[in-house]
Amino acid sequence: MRQRARPDDPVVPGTAVAPGTSPGTARSGSLRRGYERLRRAVRWLASRVLARWRRSLQLRVVTSTLLASSVMTVALGLFVVHRVTDGLVAAEREQALAQLASGATYLGGELAELNGPDDPELDNALRLAAVNLSARAPRSAGFAVAVQQTDNPRLPPKYVFSYDPDDVRPPAELTRLIASGKQRGYQFTRTSIDDRAERPFLVVAAPVETQAGRFDLYYFFPLDDQVATVGLVGNSLTAIGALLLLLLAAIAAIVARQVVTPVRVAARTAERLSAGLLEERMVVRGEDELARLAHSFNQMAANLQRQIVQLENLSRLQQRFTADVSHELRTPLTTVRMAADVIHAAADTFPPALARSTELLSNEVDRFESLLNDLLEISRYDSGAAVLEPEDVDVRTLVTRTVDGLTQLADRTGSVLEVGMPDEPVVAEVDPRRVERILRNLLGNAIEHGEGRPVRITLASDADALAITVRDYGVGLRPGEAQAVFDRFWRADPSRARQTGGTGLGLSISREDARLHDGWLQVWGWPGLGAQFRLTLPLRRGVRLSAAPLPLAPADAGSRYPRAIEAPRPPELAEVPPQENGETERRA
Repeated sequence: MRQRARPDDPVVPGTAVAPGTSPGTARSGSLRRGYERLRRAVRWLASRVLARWRRSLQLRVVTSTLLASSVMTVALGLFVVHRVTDGLVAAEREQALAQLASGATYLGGELAELNGPDDPELDNALRLAAVNLSARAPRSAGFAVAVQQTDNPRLPPKYVFSYDPDDVRPPAELTRLIASGKQRGYQFTRTSIDDRAERPFLVVAAPVETQAGRFDLYYFFPLDDQVATVGLVGNSLTAIGALLLLLLAAIAAIVARQVVTPVRVAARTAERLSAGLLEERMVVRGEDELARLAHSFNQMAANLQRQIVQLENLSRLQQRFTADVSHELRTPLTTVRMAADVIHAAADTFPPALARSTELLSNEVDRFESLLNDLLEISRYDSGAAVLEPEDVDVRTLVTRTVDGLTQLADRTGSVLEVGMPDEPVVAEVDPRRVERILRNLLGNAIEHGEGRPVRITLASDADALAITVRDYGVGLRPGEAQAVFDRFWRADPSRARQTGGTGLGLSISREDARLHDGWLQVWGWPGLGAQFRLTLPLRRGVRLSAAPLPLAPADAGSRYPRAIEAPRPPELAEVPPQENGETERRA
């Protein structure tokens, strides 16, 4: 419905108002938007300044020096101004009181020859005294002398030279002080004795007792010169203080730069060393503490380089030894495998004891062959020769295939494999051989340690990642074991008989496979509550993980454990996934 404008509606030129919206509402919305923009700008500026403050030691030193110097300069300036002001005021007060005493003596002498309050010459004598008293004092703009009386109705109440008597008004407090019988007094006040603006004055007063009556003598001393002097001193101190602060800031910046520059050089050199440039060193200049720092840093770098080179040589020897031994054992193992297969094929014709030995021989040959394959795979990771062969795969098929392959092992141990997967395909760009190997290791490990209880496999995904958890209800992990569970040849219970005859390298290889995918392999566990492994992989290559679709700690664990025992975080990863279910997780 179109609204018609009423004659009394306000019209704002150049402002468009929507139908049904008052100008006040539109103006309020604009103010809110402006306030939000200003608040965001202030927050952005504050964050930038705070970040700069945290990162710059030189800025903190200069700022601290400037603040301390500012406080000291302001305090010193206030002290100097206060002392100068007190000195000027004291000098002016002493001079004014001396002038007042001289004037009171003169006035008493001029009126001493009169014959009392009715003397006809009293008025002329008072007028002449006011003129002479004004002439006797140092002349300055605004200076005034007033002779005031209240006892003789024949005389004017006040005698003032060169000013209108009504414009010269003594302070009421000083008037009451003199009327109370005090010999003399003074007061600092702001007043005006002419048409000019109010100015600071020092007013001094004294009563004069004569035969002609009592008269109060007032001197008005303007303090313009003293105020100007104090202002000049204050301005001079302000200018000098500002220059001094700038000079101190420059000196602090130079000194801080001399100290911070070697530290920055040391930081950059340390960063280059951490990046693998082991030949980087600092330049040693002089013999001071900074030179000692550079010398010590260079010694540390040389020692680190020597140790790293030794470790690299040992690592290369170990890798070469592992690869050579694995390859050299291939040929005799093939011969042993062929002989074992021939013997195993004829085991039915052997006596029972010999047939059992044949079965054990075949199993050990299988285990030895698996160990050689794992050693070769580890040597590829150590030498950096492992290559990912990604392809788009529905991860549900990998889970199903792994579960089907380990069903017989689960039946032998009495464990039931429970699988939870979404109905929709979970397509990811992964290496199916490596992912299936991870799942086979995790699921086989859960069956081995599940104590015949159910083993649960769960698959979930979101827009960026997929997660697979393998949950068992076995003995769990003791504190500290999660730090070693991915170590090579580590076993939680060496005396425990294994159903699969593992080599002790499965979880270590699985962790390397997960890293090759830029993924995480993590573990949670607690004694008596079982354990849960979680594999998290990006759906596409190049996606950086920030969270997992499934929690690391299982929901059925409750709050009976103080904290999740987790897999160690590799040193080459700088970020940690966000907390889930109150557990701090680490990347595998």
